[in-house]
This record gives sequence, structure tokens and C-alpha cells, in this order.
Amino acid sequence: MNINLKVWRQKNMNVVGSFVNYKLSNVNPNMSFLEMFDMLNEKLISQKEDPIAFDHDCREGICGACSMFINGYPHGNKHGVTTCQLHMREFTDNQTIVVEPWRAKAFPVIKDLIVDRSSLDRIISSGGFVSLNTGSARDANEILISKEDAEESLSAASCIGCGACVAACKNASAMLFVGAKIYQFSKLPQGKIEEKKRIKSMLKQMDKENFGHCTNTGACSAECPKEISLDVISSLNKDFIKSSF
Repeated sequence: MNINLKVWRQKNMNVVGSFVNYKLSNVNPNMSFLEMFDMLNEKLISQKEDPIAFDHDCREGICGACSMFINGYPHGNKHGVTTCQLHMREFTDNQTIVVEPWRAKAFPVIKDLIVDRSSLDRIISSGGFVSLNTGSARDANEILISKEDAEESLSAASCIGCGACVAACKNASAMLFVGAKIYQFSKLPQGKIEEKKRIKSMLKQMDKENFGHCTNTGACSAECPKEISLDVISSLNKDFIKSSF
């Protein structure tokens, strides 16, 4: 298949970027989207042109590094997948595909399609620690956790911090990310001790990083590759009110 690409090119965060058009022929429909970009970069290198910088690591939908905004959707318009899990068979022959980086003040462009998402790491760091008693290992069944709480905690913990929720939100809010990271601890007894402090410090850091405010449009959950529910945001709001008293 033949593909027309319109890719955002930007040398660094201090210069103005622009879209550049590329044509790619003989694309295998079974290629992943990132493999197609590998093919394009090989072509650019052979022509002695600067290859397109894009972020990637595991290519298994685990790390969340493959942050591309594809035809107006974070990670593309296929629901519940990351960019590395998106395949070229989802597109049609001679289709034009527009690819750009996450658009958020908190995610400055490093180069081309790579953005600096360390603001999410700083939010996590601000959450502090979880208190555990030291000594010999405790029996696995000593702390009783209901199946429902365990499943909800694991579901929230599946957030990979890719930033798709921020990119999808018209306000560039990180509430789904922060809500998921707080929720995964709040459902477990180990996370209860520092709960109030954790909520306040993480929300404070989120504001400090210049993320926008949540207006509950639901775009974040709709575009989340791990399908994190909006319930984590409502839970965060309730817990924040409780922690204020």
C-alpha cells in the first residue's frame, strides 16, 4: 500500500516547527505504525536527510513511550491500543495520515514527535512513599483485601503514564493520570497511612506543572489506551474534599 504522511518536524523547543509531507510506497499492511516510521527513516537516511525523531521502547503497549497524535487522536483512532499496537491495515491505500506530538504546555517538544513528559514523573515523586513495617516477611494472607478492591487497584495501576489523557483533553488536564495513581493506593490498606498527604501533594504538583483543570468532558477516558475509567477522577475529588477537613 502507498501512504501519504504529513509529519510535524521541529528541531527543538526553542524553534518554530512545521508539517512536512512524505510519500511512502510498498508499505506492508501488517506493519505496526512504528515499523512504518522505521521504514520512512531508513528512506530519509539513505537520502542523507535528518530522520524523524519519535519516542519508543518496548513496542508491546507497556511503556507508553510511543506518544503520537495520529489524525486527531492520541495513539490513533483504534480504541484501547498504543501507537506501537496500531497496524497499517487500519488505514487505506493512498490515505493521508497526519502525525504530530502531544500538544500541552506541560509537555514541551524536545524534537519532532518527542515531548518531555518528566512532569508526570515529578507528580509521581511528589506522592511520597508507602509505609510498611520492617522485619521478616509477613504472611501473604495476613492483610485481608477484598477481590473487588484488589481488581480496582490493579485496573488503576495499569495506567502507563503515556500522556494520552492530557493530549486528548481540551484543557490539557492530567486528572485521569493523577486519579489513577492515587486510586491504586487508596484501595489498598498499605496506601491509607499517607493518603491525605499524598492527595494534596500530587494535586499541588500537578498545578505547578501547568496542567489544565478538569471539566469532565470524558475525552481522557475515551482515548486512554488502558481504558482507565472516569471513576478514578470522581474518587479523587471525593478524597480531596475529605482530606481538607
